[in-house]
Amino acid sequence: MFAAVTRWFDRIVQRYLPDAFLFAGLLTILVFLLGVFVTDASPVQMVDYWGSGFWDLLSFTMQMALIVVTGYILANTPLFKRLLSTLAVLAKTPGQAIVLVTFVASIACLINYGFGLVVGALFARHVVRQVPSVDYRILVAAAYSGFLVWHGGLSASIPLTIATEDHFLADVMGTIPIADTLLSPANLFIVCAFLISLPVVNYFLLKTSTSSYTIDMARFAEEKREEAAAVAETPAEKLENSQWVSLAIALLGLTYVVLYFIENGLDLNINIVNFTFLFLGILCHRTPRRFLTAVGEGVKNAGGIIIQFPFYAGIMGMMVGSGLSEQLSLWFVSISSAETFPLWTFLSAGLLNMFIPSGGGQWAVQGPIMVPAALELGADMAKTAMAVAWGDAWTNMIQPFWALPLLAIAGLKVRDIMGFCVILLFWAFVPIAIGLMFF
Repeated sequence: MFAAVTRWFDRIVQRYLPDAFLFAGLLTILVFLLGVFVTDASPVQMVDYWGSGFWDLLSFTMQMALIVVTGYILANTPLFKRLLSTLAVLAKTPGQAIVLVTFVASIACLINYGFGLVVGALFARHVVRQVPSVDYRILVAAAYSGFLVWHGGLSASIPLTIATEDHFLADVMGTIPIADTLLSPANLFIVCAFLISLPVVNYFLLKTSTSSYTIDMARFAEEKREEAAAVAETPAEKLENSQWVSLAIALLGLTYVVLYFIENGLDLNINIVNFTFLFLGILCHRTPRRFLTAVGEGVKNAGGIIIQFPFYAGIMGMMVGSGLSEQLSLWFVSISSAETFPLWTFLSAGLLNMFIPSGGGQWAVQGPIMVPAALELGADMAKTAMAVAWGDAWTNMIQPFWALPLLAIAGLKVRDIMGFCVILLFWAFVPIAIGLMFF
C-alpha cells in the first residue's frame, strides 16, 4: 500500500505539477481571486497590494542567490571536493546513500537552514558519484527532507525572535527564553523523532520505487581545466593569477569571521554563512582567475531564485493587505480550546506557509493574532510560538520556495522530487502533532 501510494503521488506530480515559476504564477492568481471574492478588497486594491509588496524580499532574494553561488564556489574547490568525497565513501549501497544523505542534511539544517540546503544538495551530488545506481530523485528528496528540522534548530527565526529583548510582541507576551522553546521537551522530542525516522522513511521510499532515475554522470564529472604554460604576460594577467592577492583578501574576510564568532558565539545567520562560504572559496581557489571562473558557473544556478522570489513577495503583500491571512488565522482560533490551540495553530501556520513561505514573515503576520488568542484561551505561549514555527517548516515539503536553492545545485526540477515530498509531509505530521499535544 505504501508503495502504491508513493507511486501514485509521483505519477500525479510528474504529470500535473508545472514548473516552479508557473506554480508561483498560479498561486498569485489564486490569492488575487480569493482577495477579491472573500475579502472587501477590490481588484484595483489587490493589484496595488501585489505591486507594493513585489520588492519586499529583495534583500532576502539576494541572500538566497548568494547561498547558491557561494555554495557552488566552495563546493568546486579541490579541498571541499575531497572532504565531501571522503564522507560519501561511507555509502556503499543505494539504501546507505539515502540514509547518509538524510542524516547529514538534517544535522546541517539544525545548524543553519541556508547551510543545510547547500550542504544537502552538494553532498547528494558527491554521493551519487559514489553510488550511481541510487535513484537520484529520491536522493535529492532525502536531502531536502532534512529541511523539516530547521525551525527546531539553531537558526530558528521565531524562537530566536521572541527570545530577543524588545521584539515587536514583547509588550504582549514578554521575552521567552530558548529553554522554553528550542530546548523544551516538545521540541526535543520532535527533532529527535525526525533524526531517527526520516532516514527510515526515505529508505522505504527508495525500496518502494519500481524504477530508478538515472542521470548522465557526465553532469557531475570532475572538471579538469588545463592551465596555459604562459598565462601571465601582462601586469593585469599576473594579478589575475596571483595567489598572494587571493590570500590577502581571504585572510581579511576570514579574520572578520573569527572575530564575529568570538564576539557572538555560535550565532549563525544567513549573512555570516554567505560571508564564510565566499572567503573560504576565495582562499581555496587560490587565484582570482579560478575564483571568477567558478563564480561565472555558479551564477547560472541562481536564475530561478532571482525571478521567482519577488512573486512570493507580491503574494505576501496581497495576503496581508487584503486581510486574507488574518481571516485564516482567526477561523482556526474560533474552533480552538486551550488544549487544542497549539495543534490548530500548527495547522493554520502550515496552510498560511503556502502563501507566505518565510518563517520571520509568517510570524510578523500570524504572531499578533495567535499571541492574544493564546492569552485569552490560557494556552501555553511558548508552545504556541513553536506551533507556528513547526507549521512553517511542515508544508515546506510541498512549497517549492525553499526547494529552489537546493534544486538549482542538484540540477533537478521541482516535479522530480515533489511526489516523494508529499509522503514526507504526511509522515511529518505525526511527530509534530504528538510533540505539540502530549509534551
